[in-house]
Amino acid sequence: MRHLLLSALLAAGVAGGLQAQESQPIPDLITSQIDAFRAQDFDTAFGYASDSLRRMFGSSDNFGRMVAQGYPMVLDPAEVRFVGLSERAGLQVQRVLILDQAGRSYLLEYTLIGEGEALRISAVQLLPDTGTGV
Repeated sequence: MRHLLLSALLAAGVAGGLQAQESQPIPDLITSQIDAFRAQDFDTAFGYASDSLRRMFGSSDNFGRMVAQGYPMVLDPAEVRFVGLSERAGLQVQRVLILDQAGRSYLLEYTLIGEGEALRISAVQLLPDTGTGV
């Protein structure tokens, strides 16, 4: 359940950020959402999500609360590294290593979907810590 919530959290979208997402490379898209989190601009961060995630959360306020409560590592990471892009079931899947301000690392898997001209985040999954380095 937590993985589904993160998926939805990191993916939500609002009209204000949609135009900037058109033709945006995947790392830039994810970085833009993280930059919005850093600025505590949940409206813009919500704008990077797929339609289905926006419907699921209903508002940027709901989205922001869930991110803050369940996934604080994406709000102001110390470092973000893109470590692998693949395709699964016709969707783009980008793995992202996030180092939080306390030095803890998290491996996230973003799934992206094309919606019209825009590419949007449709899911984010926090991958389990395997005890091995990335």
